[in-house]
Amino acid sequence: MINYDHPELKEATRLVAFDVCPGDPFHATCTPIYQTATFDQESAAGFGRYDYTRSGNPTRDVLERQMAYLEGVSLSGRSFAFASGLAAITAVMNLLSPGDEVLACDDLYGGTYRLLSQILVRRGVKVRYADLTDISTATKAFSADTRLVFLESVSNPLMRVCDIEAIARLAHERNALLCVDNTFLSPLLMKPLGLDADFVVHSATKYLCGHSDVMAGIVSVKDASLARDLYLIQNGEGAGLAPHDCYLLLRGLKTLDLRLERQQRSANIITMHLWGKKGVARVLFPGLPGQPNSEVHARQASGTGAVVCFETGDAQLSQRIVENLTLFGIRVSFGSVGSSASLPCNMSHASIPAAVREARHFPADIVRLSIGIEDVRDLTADLDRAFVRAGVEPAAQSPGGSPDVGVKASAAWQFNQGHRASPAFVV
Repeated sequence: MINYDHPELKEATRLVAFDVCPGDPFHATCTPIYQTATFDQESAAGFGRYDYTRSGNPTRDVLERQMAYLEGVSLSGRSFAFASGLAAITAVMNLLSPGDEVLACDDLYGGTYRLLSQILVRRGVKVRYADLTDISTATKAFSADTRLVFLESVSNPLMRVCDIEAIARLAHERNALLCVDNTFLSPLLMKPLGLDADFVVHSATKYLCGHSDVMAGIVSVKDASLARDLYLIQNGEGAGLAPHDCYLLLRGLKTLDLRLERQQRSANIITMHLWGKKGVARVLFPGLPGQPNSEVHARQASGTGAVVCFETGDAQLSQRIVENLTLFGIRVSFGSVGSSASLPCNMSHASIPAAVREARHFPADIVRLSIGIEDVRDLTADLDRAFVRAGVEPAAQSPGGSPDVGVKASAAWQFNQGHRASPAFVV
């Protein structure tokens, strides 16, 4: 019989070795889908463990327990599964009251900006934005009404990094809480709750699921009181994840370690491939030499993730490159097994007004690549072809030819040996 409570299990093992159906007398290998809205009760005088799926469901409970384990809060806190990443963020925001203020990092996913600036403010909650990557600026940004700080572990899409422990300390000294969106990295590469954040949220649609077939969100907390408040919101507002989606997300989680290892290694190779490439003005990737706060990222994360962004200096050129890719699908999302490309200004961040993007120096030419599990040689070749078709003449090769992708893969493998050790970039 498998000992699921073995204290020394590594995360890669725990992703597949867990109690998939607690109390099930038939010992199913996979978590059963309890596709039911209601549960019959043994007595009309009280409820059993489950009564209505909005309030609780066995399939969702297994998923939430697994996520709590991955976030390192299985003993003290709790995780909650919601119908989308934005539903998860909304649940956290619903803990605020009129007059409270959210202090948010000024580089955020466009959907989060829309939630904060167009919806939350209607409830009387104030929202302000600041560059939280700079501690001096962050310190001055707090007001007497600040009750929640919101940032992303790696910002989308400018790949900026905040010092989470330092921001958490500033927030707690001022009676505020910290929420970190860790979608870009997943719990395998960063655990914000271990860095003193109060909430960590994920769009589980991305890496946690990994197959673009589930829309889901996760909120995890380590404080029992906050967990009770979040359960009240999950149950009271009815945005909990449906049983079948919970099953699909559980299935996707089992391969998270394998997928992320491959994706991250390939992302490192592609970053090196773009570095210095003709037509590329700047590459954005966590841990890249010269990238602001790269040492902070090295301290608080154990890997880089698998999203690579670059600028060309010409928005039209960027569009031509993206539209000439044949293996990278043009999609707004990221984190799936299939690689994708997007122009954030026109797609995922289009809800941010142009004037705001301009004020925040959001480049119109930025291209975001989500690296999948394909053979990286095919991906680099596809990028090369797209650049040529977009009108970028290939650089002249030295007599020895261009560096072999296999050599780059070897260097990247040394970097990622694994992605738990050191995120220092290799060139």
